[in-house]
Amino acid sequence: MRSPELAASVTPDGSASSAVAVTDSARAGWRTPLELTVLGAIWGGSFLFMRVAAKDFGALPLVEMRLGLGALILLPFLWKARESFRGAGIWAKLAMIGLINSAVPFVLFAWAAQRAPAGIGAITNSMAVLFTALVGFLFFGEKIGVQRAIALLAGFAGVVVLASGKTAGASIGWAVAAGCTAAFLYGIGANLVRRQLTGLPAAAVAAATLGTSALLTLPFALAQWPTHAIPAKSWLSAALLGVLCTGIAFVMYYRLIQRIGAGRAVAVTYLVPLFGVAWGWMLLGEPLTATMLAAAVLILGSVALSQRAPK
Repeated sequence: MRSPELAASVTPDGSASSAVAVTDSARAGWRTPLELTVLGAIWGGSFLFMRVAAKDFGALPLVEMRLGLGALILLPFLWKARESFRGAGIWAKLAMIGLINSAVPFVLFAWAAQRAPAGIGAITNSMAVLFTALVGFLFFGEKIGVQRAIALLAGFAGVVVLASGKTAGASIGWAVAAGCTAAFLYGIGANLVRRQLTGLPAAAVAAATLGTSALLTLPFALAQWPTHAIPAKSWLSAALLGVLCTGIAFVMYYRLIQRIGAGRAVAVTYLVPLFGVAWGWMLLGEPLTATMLAAAVLILGSVALSQRAPK
């Protein structure tokens, strides 16, 4: 929206319109890369916060906080679109998709964060783009093409390389398997959202799926709620994971999609593992290994290849 001053400066013959267009174009030129970078840094930080808090909370209690806080942040969007969410049928779909697309993947990533560096979860998370294409091909009759097939093979090669690595002498294979399973569930969830919830506001859908997931997860989280004292840094990490990395980040992402389209917004996928690895290295002193680098190159390269328009 233009400022009142800019709007008032336009003359009746439109002589100022080119200046306004140049200003808007210049603003758009730096705004999108900046927002993508900030969003990549926030989502990359989610793996840092899980790494810090999961060992004190445990996977299920931490995820319960994440789901609940994220849903609260997004609740205004759901309230605004509440007329579109009437009927038991729609809520059954939301609950199912919430489990597949939020609750179970979050638990898997939190479980992995207890056993491997933050960068491992961030790298496996980027496989979600490839798994979305694979699920569409396997279960929904979508064409995958030679280019995407090659990308999938390269991505899976990266996973094998990553799983073969060790950190401080310990194998991280199970953590990699958990992260890839979570990414696969994201791929299923993306296809279900696209087909089952068409026409509903995305931010409102996110609020509903997070909220239903929080309710379904609550009994299990309470059963495993820690009885020991939890350090302040873990409380802060859990709060940031829910408020910033889930609630606020979702709002940023959906607004970005509205402005530049989903095809361009998905570029944030390339930034998340870079920031995830960087935060873990800078703030937690986690090692950067050759297998992590090789796997990241293979997986991110495959994601980039899968997003290119076929010639």
